[in-house]
Amino acid sequence: MYYVTKRMEVSAAHRLNLDYESKCTQLHGHNWIITVFCKSEKLDANGMVTDFTHIKKSVLSRLDHACLNDILPCNPTAENIARWIVDNVPNCYRAEVQESEGNTAAYEKE
Repeated sequence: MYYVTKRMEVSAAHRLNLDYESKCTQLHGHNWIITVFCKSEKLDANGMVTDFTHIKKSVLSRLDHACLNDILPCNPTAENIARWIVDNVPNCYRAEVQESEGNTAAYEKE
């Protein structure tokens, strides 16, 4: 099995839809640290699992400097962002989304 990891920073805003009172229901932003994990049993014709540039483009071109409420079809929690990344990046099996120091969520396909 071959593995690649891509780490990047995304600046984006969101507001959470919560069933309790929280300042996070107001529009606010983060400099998210996103780590994308991809794997494949075979390399493509270029000798890669997934080109790092394609991983970056799949995430940054959609999320960077955006309002995540306008992009994601769900409540844009760190957990849901991680799931969206796994679902939208080729060969991605895990994503970690750090919204602030000490607060990281992950999603991994089983």
